[in-house]
Amino acid sequence: MIQLEDIHKSFDGKEVLKGISTVFETGKTNLIIGQSGSGKTVLLKCVIGLLEPDSGDIVYDNRRLAAMGKKERTFLRSELGMLFQGSALFDSMTIQDNVLFPLHMFSELSASDQIKRAKYCLDRVGLKDAYSLFPSEISGGMQKRAAIARAISLNPKYLFCDEPNSGLDPLTSIKIDELIMDITQEYEMTTVINTHDMNSVVTMGENIVFIHQGEKEWEGTKEDLFHAKNEKLNEFVFASKFFQKSTENAL
Repeated sequence: MIQLEDIHKSFDGKEVLKGISTVFETGKTNLIIGQSGSGKTVLLKCVIGLLEPDSGDIVYDNRRLAAMGKKERTFLRSELGMLFQGSALFDSMTIQDNVLFPLHMFSELSASDQIKRAKYCLDRVGLKDAYSLFPSEISGGMQKRAAIARAISLNPKYLFCDEPNSGLDPLTSIKIDELIMDITQEYEMTTVINTHDMNSVVTMGENIVFIHQGEKEWEGTKEDLFHAKNEKLNEFVFASKFFQKSTENAL
């Protein structure tokens, strides 16, 4: 579980985050949604420690980020898995070597056990035949799967996904969403996803936080979306043709 307590963040005198408090629950897919410029990316960066909040605190299972020293933060980073928007694979490395990279950096496993772990993770995401291929030799969906394998290689307690379906076709996006949900439950991780993909929201949204102009405007589940009374939220979600169609089917 990750608790956010009254998070404020400003840049050049402009307040970007205005006192956001919420809880990201363990074993669930927790989504941060909002328009571009709403502050959701800044919020995610504060949660993972890339940015320091001006005030407030982030609590990882009763461990306060603000109180952590260098050693404690280094240990916390070993518990974090990160799925970047563009997959961020190393072009000069094979898919297997990409997954091995964090194991080389942070794991105390022997070399042979690291290889076993990398292969296990690739098998888990359906890339058993891609060990020796390079990122340029596989599709965008396969690259995203490889990035997920790398993100879970250290068996993280917390998984962060930044626009995981960016650049993917709808069918591949659904498969990636299903994979993220499956591994969240399998590993009992606290998964936090930054997205504007309404398909993902209505599929994965076990806990949804809607950010509007730096404030937490609404919070609920994917089921709550269909009955929400919040005007700003409705303006955001009903801009999606997918959501309009889903609503029509639900009525």
